[in-house]
Amino acid sequence: MTAWLLPENVEDVLPPQAWRMEDMRRALLDLFRSRGYQLVIPPLMEYVESLLTGVGADLDLKTFKLVDQMTGRLMGVRADITPQVARIDAHLLAANAVNRLCYAGSVLHTQSDGFHRSREPIQIGAELYGEAGADADLEILTLMLHGLAACGVEALQLDVGHVGVYRALAQEAGLSGEIEHQLFGALQAKDGSAVAVLTAGLPAVLREAFAALPQLYGDRGVLAEARARLPQLEAIAAALDTLETLDRGLSGVEAAYDLAELRGYGYHSGVVFAAYTSGRSHAIAQGGRYDEVGRVFGRARPATGFSLDLRELAIAGADKQ
Repeated sequence: MTAWLLPENVEDVLPPQAWRMEDMRRALLDLFRSRGYQLVIPPLMEYVESLLTGVGADLDLKTFKLVDQMTGRLMGVRADITPQVARIDAHLLAANAVNRLCYAGSVLHTQSDGFHRSREPIQIGAELYGEAGADADLEILTLMLHGLAACGVEALQLDVGHVGVYRALAQEAGLSGEIEHQLFGALQAKDGSAVAVLTAGLPAVLREAFAALPQLYGDRGVLAEARARLPQLEAIAAALDTLETLDRGLSGVEAAYDLAELRGYGYHSGVVFAAYTSGRSHAIAQGGRYDEVGRVFGRARPATGFSLDLRELAIAGADKQ
């Protein structure tokens, strides 16, 4: 008899972890509500045209697909809630100049994100639409940190980056799509020798700038070092201004700045950040700015947010007990 078996990387949640997750969900939603964020509950499935557009384009391989028996159209089970919230902002709440929205619900992945990680994360997060600039990024980042503290996770390592730095250098260098993709991978791996090979034909100032990116990691002193070592491009100066504003606003929080951090490069347009805790090799919460997320829904405008997986957060909290 195998009727009791579940698919690989799919599992039940038993007490007391189920109660721990529910307590965290309530604490987070109560916090979001107190800060003016309105709860939305998108459907579990939609037509794939909505799920795999904008920020969702990177999720194609992760999305379970099925045919709608009523219309014959292809549908998908959501692998991320952010594209759904972008659709809601663009159409159902389009009359509002600014939308502060939050959500909580299961998502489903065809493949897990890592060894022993669930294919059914319980995603919870908050998003701010219609506010540009570092103050909005700081609001979201602070909300994420307060949310983690409300769940009992306080010993954190916060990593912050800005994809605008690499994007400005790539544009100045006129990199082709394939070379830019390969260089992106080398920077993510902090492979200095590969970076040197891929940039060998560029002007010296750009070769030196790309070579410097993997080395620009550390405390706030990295930001001053970046101004000295990188070209005086307007987009780079603006990115560093944003990071300095965040640093001033994160009083009492030690952040590490990583200018080669390009996670989510395909859809992030500015600041990217992730929170880590001891004993966990992957981020327990992450987010950033993605101003283009609503373009496919007819309303491209400033957007920033964060999300986390309640399953992972509950495990991290249990590890601290």
